[in-house]
Amino acid sequence: MKSEPGAYSIDNLHRAPRRTDCWDGVRNYQARNFMRDDMRKGDLAFFYHSSCPRPGIVGIMEIARAGYPDHTAWDPREPHYDAQSDPARPRWYMVDVRYRRKAKRLLGLPELRTHPGLVGLQLLRRGNRLSVMPVSREHWELILELEAKPPPGKN
Repeated sequence: MKSEPGAYSIDNLHRAPRRTDCWDGVRNYQARNFMRDDMRKGDLAFFYHSSCPRPGIVGIMEIARAGYPDHTAWDPREPHYDAQSDPARPRWYMVDVRYRRKAKRLLGLPELRTHPGLVGLQLLRRGNRLSVMPVSREHWELILELEAKPPPGKN
């Protein structure tokens, strides 16, 4: 998502032209591989707010363009510049994402951790929190079911 001061939120994506933006700046090889090799146009993805007081799933986005070289790696004026990256042999990739909707409510890590059906969800593995990670169909459907229910303690 376009580099800008501060964190990029679901609201930024919602306000983007055509509600679509590039997801640039991913600088982790495993996350890069997921973007480059596994994300396809039309796939759905959760939008997760991190580095904030209440991290969690806050919305759904769609992959609008499959992985392509992240040009911000080649521009020294960009915050994600990588002097080792070469346009002839790109090191970093990005995808374009399109806003689909906000979540009905925040689904935070503490709540997600309480559900036995989410065992194995990469997001819940300590020390393995990537900006990009696959979600199985079973986990996706369970998370959508949880979203539709009142938050714990609000029944």
